[in-house]
Amino acid sequence: MMFRQFAYRNVVRNRRIYAAFFMASVFSVMVFFLYSMLLFHPSIEGSATQDMAVLGMGIAEIVLYIFTMFFLFYSMRAFLQARTKEFGILLHLGMEKRQLHRLIFTETIIIGAASIGVGTFLGYMFSKFFFMVVKRIVMLPALPLYLSWEPFALTVGAFLSLFIIISLVAPVFIQTGKLDELIRGETGGKESHGFSKLRGIFGLILLAVSYSMAAFISNNIIIGLIFLLPMLATLGTYFFFTDSLPLLLHLFKVRKEFYWRHFRLLAISEGVIRLKENARMFFIVTIVSTIAFMSVGILASLTSFASQYREVNPLGLVYESFPGNELESAHINRLGYELRKNDIDYTYVRFPILKQQSSFTDNTVSIIKLSNVNRLSRSFGNQAFELKEGEALFLPPTISTFEQLNKQIVETVLGESGVPVRINGAYPYQLFPAHAIGTNTIILNDIDFDKVASFVQYPSSVYHAFDIPDWQQTKNIGLTIEHSMTESLLTGTYDDLHYTFDNPGRNYSVIRTTFTLLLFIGLLLAGVFLLAAGSFIYFRLYTSLDSDRKQFDVLRRMGITDKEFKKIVNRQLIPQFFVPWGVALVHSSFAFLSLQVIWDALAEISIVRELAAVLIGFTIIQVIYFYLIRWRYLAHIRTPG
Repeated sequence: MMFRQFAYRNVVRNRRIYAAFFMASVFSVMVFFLYSMLLFHPSIEGSATQDMAVLGMGIAEIVLYIFTMFFLFYSMRAFLQARTKEFGILLHLGMEKRQLHRLIFTETIIIGAASIGVGTFLGYMFSKFFFMVVKRIVMLPALPLYLSWEPFALTVGAFLSLFIIISLVAPVFIQTGKLDELIRGETGGKESHGFSKLRGIFGLILLAVSYSMAAFISNNIIIGLIFLLPMLATLGTYFFFTDSLPLLLHLFKVRKEFYWRHFRLLAISEGVIRLKENARMFFIVTIVSTIAFMSVGILASLTSFASQYREVNPLGLVYESFPGNELESAHINRLGYELRKNDIDYTYVRFPILKQQSSFTDNTVSIIKLSNVNRLSRSFGNQAFELKEGEALFLPPTISTFEQLNKQIVETVLGESGVPVRINGAYPYQLFPAHAIGTNTIILNDIDFDKVASFVQYPSSVYHAFDIPDWQQTKNIGLTIEHSMTESLLTGTYDDLHYTFDNPGRNYSVIRTTFTLLLFIGLLLAGVFLLAAGSFIYFRLYTSLDSDRKQFDVLRRMGITDKEFKKIVNRQLIPQFFVPWGVALVHSSFAFLSLQVIWDALAEISIVRELAAVLIGFTIIQVIYFYLIRWRYLAHIRTPG
């Protein structure tokens, strides 16, 4: 038998152990190849959204490559440690260490070449579907399938170099020691490892502190804690698996009335051993799963912001002119002309904004006219309001401030004009973006507004509101005004402008496209993370399959029923699958509480629905994965070795 044939048959013989490793590698190569196909696509050019697509794919490729390197190193280390008995036999038969290193190198290259070949093939097979999704998200006219050597060269070169590096470093992971110890391998006996009660309690305290800070955090201190909390939670998670969980299980073992009952003795004692043996693996799975949850959750919250963008930006176009703006009439006429040219229905309302000092608070108050408000409100389908002379309403700067302002009754005198006003409640409809007309604004009846205007030479500003029902059609309206603002910003003359312009329709188009694309990229990366996390458990489970088969064979000879057999298997498998996942779920839930605080401060948007969908989706995937692995595990356990 040739040496290469021996290496090939070794891989085939251990295919059960390498299966999850191979699947995760193939999926990583496939996703990397898809990103490469988009990076080198000849149709990608020009717009900011397309540039964002290329940037997102490039960053995703870097993250994917680094994570795959870590995953392959950890996996190879576990595989080689599990094969110490096999290596011991080969050395006993006369194989030199140099030949053993060559064997490992050849096996790794075989697996790597197969992964690269299959992953690249599947990537090209799914490229057309991938382009269809990206084209719809980025709104490109066409994104046809193409054939070029560049994506293939980048993918093959990146992963082939990665597998070569791993195959060269892998022999370092082989356990050294006496030959008889290598031959015994994992069958040399299991023993319960110790734990530190102090570290166990410290780990629980770290997690409790992290959760408490995340749950009760405020927007004033969240930036300062955004780097501290992940470190506390990570350190607490490590101690939780290495010391806290063994401590808790030890407390159960002390209670003999609980421990010495049916199959709990076997399940808990075996669980303690496996927990300590696999503590680092559980820690890694938890962190990787948390990263997957968080990445998708954060990106889902961004798409939530995009979906609720219309609610916080009800107007289609907004133009505000300040004193000294000689371009006001030209700009407004230009916007109206472009809207009519594109057959876009709109309602235009001009809001002169007056400033007065309130005698009640000695603060400056912004004043707008009721008839203008009613005209804009009717275009939204709302009913008009009536105010008598001397009456006014608060204009809430945000949706959340309505309840507070609606309960207030304020009697004041507008300083410069001397007009007495009784402000009773708040205006119930949101017509303007948050803080668009200041944080202290009132709606004044027409008679009193005209009185105040007679004492004011010029309005402090004029707010031009365009209500456009089909607001997403405005993405190409007002581009010349936006370009002039951008040019002024780049040249440092922005402060000399006497106007501001905002196009929420265009902003929404960019935001929705960008965030949806990022979510799509994040889902693919999360798929790699979760598949890798499951693979850690998979190959750790199957490397101990021979000893598990012998153990359950003894139990069957003792008369254990099939129902009892499944119950024991469940009690051993469920903690390995769901304890790391459950800890990751709790980590993510408390992190999302902090994320909700950030969104409340930025845009008063709720992300509960999106985050709940993310967590429920991952839960379903984990349950399906558990039953799939459990089915295969039971089949192998029942098969005689």
